[in-house]
Parts: sequence; C-alpha cells; structure tokens
Amino acid sequence: MAEDRRGQRPARGGASAGRGGSSSRSSDARGGSGRSSSSSGDSRGRSSSRGDAPRGGSKDGAKGGSSRGGYQGKSDSRSQDRAFRGRAEPKVRTADQAEYDGPELPEDVTGAELDRGVRAQLKGLPEKLAARVARHLAAAGVLIDEDPELAYRHTLAARARASRLAVVREATGEAAYAAGHYDVALAELRAAKRMNGATDYLPIMADCHRALGNPEQAIKLAKSPSVANFSTEAKAEMTLVEAGARRDMGQLDAALRTLELAPLTSKSRSAWAVRLRYAYADTLESAGREADALAWFHRTHAIDSDEITDAAERADQLERRQS
Repeated sequence: MAEDRRGQRPARGGASAGRGGSSSRSSDARGGSGRSSSSSGDSRGRSSSRGDAPRGGSKDGAKGGSSRGGYQGKSDSRSQDRAFRGRAEPKVRTADQAEYDGPELPEDVTGAELDRGVRAQLKGLPEKLAARVARHLAAAGVLIDEDPELAYRHTLAARARASRLAVVREATGEAAYAAGHYDVALAELRAAKRMNGATDYLPIMADCHRALGNPEQAIKLAKSPSVANFSTEAKAEMTLVEAGARRDMGQLDAALRTLELAPLTSKSRSAWAVRLRYAYADTLESAGREADALAWFHRTHAIDSDEITDAAERADQLERRQS
C-alpha cells in the first residue's frame, strides 16, 4: 500500500478517481457455473430376471463372469458415459475475463454521480457500454478513500471496456496510486497524458517515481516548464514531491531550500498550506534544527483546523525532549 508521507504525498486531483468519479474493484473471478446433471445409471427393464439368456449374451449367461450377460454391461457403460457428460466442469475465468467482469456494482451507484465533464467524455460509447463504464467509475470515486484496492478494481473493469478514453486511463492511474500500485499508476497517467496532453497529474507521476526508487526522475518532472503555469495548489503539490525526492537522496539542505521558495507564510488555511508547513517543520527536525522545527510545527497546528497532520503531537514531543 501507499507510503504514508504526512504532508508530502500529493493529493489526488484528477477528474476520475477523485470525488468526481473514478472506479473501484471488487472480487476477482466469479467463475461460470456449469450445469449439473445426474444420471441414475439404473438399467431396470434392460435385463432379464429369468434364467434364460438375454439377447446378445452367451447362452448360459456366464461369459465374462457375469450372470447378467454382455448386453447389461454395455448398458451400464453407456449410462455412466451419459452421467459423466452431464456433469460439466465449472468454467474458469481467465485473469483478463475476471478483470473485465470487475467487482459487483453497488445498486445505489448509477453513474449520475460523475462530473458532467466526465460523463460527456463517455458519450462516444454505445449507450449500454457508456452506462456500465460510468457506474464503474462512479463506484471507484465513492470507494477510493475507504477501500482504494476495490476502487482500483472498478477502474480496471472500466479500462477493459473503454481503454481509449483518457478519462478512464486517468481514473485507473489515480486509483492505482491510491492503492499503492505505483508502476501501474505511472503507466496509466502517462497514457492519459499522451491522449489529452494534460499536465495536472505530473505531481502524482513524480511521486510514483519516488515510490519506485527513482527520485532523480521525480525532480526532473518537478522542473518541467509546465509547472510554472500550475495553480498555487498544484505548485505546492509539486514542491512537496520535489522536497521529498531531495530528502530521499539525502539532500536535506536542498530540500529546505525547495520548501523555502514556497509560500510557507501564506494566510491560506487550505490543505496545501498546512502540508507545506508540516513538511518544512519535519525537514527542519531531520536536519537537527529542533528549535526551528518546533516553531513551524506550532505554525502548522495554528492553521490545521481539520487536523490533517499530527503537528500538535509532534510539537509536544519536541517540547518534552527539550525540557
């Protein structure tokens, strides 16, 4: 599963796996059930209970060591063959078939939960197919926070049906990221980017590189020219990833400089501002600057009304350590 990088992991912000619609996964293969047919193998009426030889058998009825004759043995064989043919083996679903089936769809999820823009991208599909894909994406959006693995499986079912739609690939990438499947997330978001040219998921892609042990690639994405045109929130997300990549490489001073270029003193109380301050305080502590770290943990707690970080607890720990 995904590493818990408090204040450093970028938030999911795409049109698919987030609140606006995504998809989730559920049980793997629900194998097809074969018909079960039983045959009694009862041959009553085909043999004679009298002592005279049955038709087709030896005159004394003793050939083959059976007093019932060869015809009766042939009847038993045919009956057993019919019984065997009637018991079909259950059909085993392949991995691709199970992925296509996807998890069971919640009855209360209709697909109408998706953002209007997402639904618009599905209109090119046949009506029934579009409805099924929409329900899988919507189910993923509902489940992504509480059960990201199930959400991921819903997106795989959507992808199996509509892999040429960027919104579906984006949803799959975001759900894979939430579930900790970083290699899949990276591949899916790259595919979405090729299809629609969007750069919104660059922070998530960079963090996938970090998780896969490639911090240099994360930093390379953080330096992409398109980052200059990001919103304040998106820039903060990329800053968090870049600083984290610097820390992965043991470059604490570079990580601090990266964070200091961000709007740490912003009056915003949004999650991005909270997480920036928290990352800065955490890096200061790692660098041995405990007094500065304590001050920034307090500053983080001051704007963290939703308590998305443990800044207050970290500050308390530092104070006890220094006393």
